[in-house]
Amino acid sequence: MKAVSGKRMCKILQAKGWRLARVTGSHHIFIIPGRNTRISVPTHANRDLKVGLQEAIMKLANIREDEL
Repeated sequence: MKAVSGKRMCKILQAKGWRLARVTGSHHIFIIPGRNTRISVPTHANRDLKVGLQEAIMKLANIREDEL
């Protein structure tokens, strides 16, 4: 799986229709209208997300690996 930074994941989520609800410290909280789901994306110094967290975000947001 291709490693993605937190900032890149934020851009991918916004392209998929997710809206930035708020920023708390270095965590960006995204919501999508019509669903009761939130996704928190850490953007720590533009470092890559850990594999488990990246997979969980991709599963919640219905992001395929080729969209990274």
